[in-house]
Amino acid sequence: MRRLSLRGADLVLMARHPRWKGVGLSRNTLLIVECDGPIAAERITRALDRFLDVCPWPAARLRRRFPWGKLHWAAGSRETLTRPPVRRAVLASRAHLATELISELDTRIDPHREAPLRIVLLDAPPGPGPAGSFVVLTWFHPLMDARGGQNLLAHLSHLDQHEGETLWNGGPPAFVPERDRRSLRERGRIAGRSLKYMRTLAPVPPVSPAAALVPPGRTQFRHESFAAADPAADRRATREITWRLAVVGKAMAELWHRRGLPQVPFLLPISVDLRPKGEPGPVFGNSLAFHFARFLPSDASDVPALARALRQQMADAVRDGQIEANEVAMEFLQYRPLSRMLSVLPWTAGGELFSFNCADLGEWPPAVEHCFGRHVLNAYHVPVVPPRPGLGVFFNRCGRRNNLVVSWLEGVLSEEEAVRIIEIVREGMGWIRAR
Repeated sequence: MRRLSLRGADLVLMARHPRWKGVGLSRNTLLIVECDGPIAAERITRALDRFLDVCPWPAARLRRRFPWGKLHWAAGSRETLTRPPVRRAVLASRAHLATELISELDTRIDPHREAPLRIVLLDAPPGPGPAGSFVVLTWFHPLMDARGGQNLLAHLSHLDQHEGETLWNGGPPAFVPERDRRSLRERGRIAGRSLKYMRTLAPVPPVSPAAALVPPGRTQFRHESFAAADPAADRRATREITWRLAVVGKAMAELWHRRGLPQVPFLLPISVDLRPKGEPGPVFGNSLAFHFARFLPSDASDVPALARALRQQMADAVRDGQIEANEVAMEFLQYRPLSRMLSVLPWTAGGELFSFNCADLGEWPPAVEHCFGRHVLNAYHVPVVPPRPGLGVFFNRCGRRNNLVVSWLEGVLSEEEAVRIIEIVREGMGWIRAR
């Protein structure tokens, strides 16, 4: 297979930027993996070469045959594929890690002319302290989601570990999702339900803190790791996205009040992973559907009550088939120009999409506890947030470390405001700073 059509969620990611066409905004996502020792770059390049023998998409290019045709990844024969670049650098100090990562976020990938993936090895500075390495995967976000990035690293690590052996015990896994086998008529009927729902979703358009930001600034982020203050109290309830969203909502309500922003309902998309539970699932394509959470800033004053209300919203969406309908409807964007993909949503006319972004990227997979011969100490994701809303809060867990990332565009938040958001979330989750 030499052509891979973009999925609906990939197209939505593409459609969030055309309004700011001349600004040169990045669509990058990072996966940062901290290892307990230096990694030989040759191990990564060999694994990449072996991966490209069976799967071309990390070296593909984005194409559209006609203005009205499908956006797709195109790859030539194996002999024509160019391995994605692998670069090595030594950090001047640990404090320079964030600087290097911001540079990776802001250095745009042009998927029409270059590979949609690149890898950087950042070595710890010489001198006292641990001599570790950071493996940084940077990719064009519509290529794959965060889980896909983890799966890709797991495959590369597997190929490195089993060098010279048969790939994947005789046959590669499915790297891309299966096609929907339902008829066009059936899918059209389901998508129609989603369109009807989406048009009535936000009678009052949402407001984001990036509303007055023209043009958008550079990407900024802050990452901190935490541990549960009482491991026995690290309950399932606090790990649910509804609780985490309620805690983030409390932080955002405070920001809205401080900024004097209108007290209109918050609206934000919550991604739902479509991969089968208990299986790695596909790598490429954003295998996501979306649920849309809605609540007033004033609702966030009572976090447990808000978490219950958000859980009920999600249960109702599953019962009514809204999440499935949204997934099917996104696939019908394939023949629309990017600039018109979101025009069916009335609340986007003024430029706003959502109030803020929030996602829980889940547990770091056990399959990647070791990476290219080294033990993984920590791993987390940092995405570039779109110009609207220009702000996002992201969770994941690696071993006993709870990672929290606040990502924003310069001018949307101050550093002090980002610190305050993290502190409110830390308190709401019952975390302490990890050593």
